[in-house]
Amino acid sequence: MLAEKTQKRKADHIRIATTYNVQAKKNTTGFEDVHFVHKALPEIDKDEVDLSTTVFNHKFSAPLMVSAITGGTNEARKINAAIATVVEELGLGMGVGSQRAALEDKRLEKTFVIARKKAPTAFIVANIGGVQLVRGYGVKEVRRAIEMIDADAIAIHLNPLQEAVQPEGETSFRGVLYRIGEIAKELDKPVIVKETGAGIAAEEARKLEAAGVKGIDVSGAGGTSFAAVEFFRAKGGRNLHRRRLGEVFWDWGIPTAISLVEVAQTVNIPVIASGGIRSGLDAAKALALGASLASLAQPVLQAAVEGGVKRIRRTLSLLIEELKNAMFLTGAGNLEQLRKAPLVITGKTAEWLRLRGFDVESYARRSASP
Repeated sequence: MLAEKTQKRKADHIRIATTYNVQAKKNTTGFEDVHFVHKALPEIDKDEVDLSTTVFNHKFSAPLMVSAITGGTNEARKINAAIATVVEELGLGMGVGSQRAALEDKRLEKTFVIARKKAPTAFIVANIGGVQLVRGYGVKEVRRAIEMIDADAIAIHLNPLQEAVQPEGETSFRGVLYRIGEIAKELDKPVIVKETGAGIAAEEARKLEAAGVKGIDVSGAGGTSFAAVEFFRAKGGRNLHRRRLGEVFWDWGIPTAISLVEVAQTVNIPVIASGGIRSGLDAAKALALGASLASLAQPVLQAAVEGGVKRIRRTLSLLIEELKNAMFLTGAGNLEQLRKAPLVITGKTAEWLRLRGFDVESYARRSASP
């Protein structure tokens, strides 16, 4: 019964995310406040721009991932197969959705296993919910999730906003940090902690690093809002109470660019930028702000549903080309130089960061010149 409910919820999420506008309304990513300083004399050849990078001891052809999206339904198997096919082809990485459904019902493992089958050499990230760690899941279940897809890392996702809004939400989060620390100490695979669209602040990032986490995916606000997804689920089910919660908290969260700077200036572990990344230019800004990788979900999910492998290939290839273009226009021949490219941060993003005590000015005084 529990597995069936989980499957239905996953199917609802796919349907709603690709049918309704569940993007943030007023709370933008903050990338619109981040500006590269154009180089009229880039002094490099665009064709020679090197996008490759090594993160978590894995070499990526470009610093891009497809965020955790789905699993646990028949439709999810097709989506994961299509995404994995392109990720393998382009030398990128991907995460699968929460594997809880497959841990509850072994018949659903195939909806996740397909990712590794289609992407034998790509960087694949397993996924389990942080709240599940205080509701009975331990090292045994986490290892099962990793082994299920021969994952290179495990993402433990934090989704308090979604849990607080959805009808079947689990909101007992006391002890999650301690349990994450236990898991991180026991595993020989990197543990990445990721939010799900509401961002991570410096204070939590510091605690996560101290707990032994090897990477943080900020997944900030400004892209898909899970409060919005749950709003439409509640609307369809005529749950007025949950519908109201989804509407009120639709724009809740820390904008992605802000969360990224807070975390990148606080920890010394890889940071993944996700949450409203919609172009290669967004990805370039994220990398220049301190991210090791940029990740996106909704555009790839939409592409998967509408056109399968061909549309996903087009979406990700264009993203790569846009990233290369941004690097060329800043005179950055590789990612190390991009991270030194001058950035001017203005508006609400600069104001927030200054009020929180983060350095904004130093970004503007950098140079990408070799």
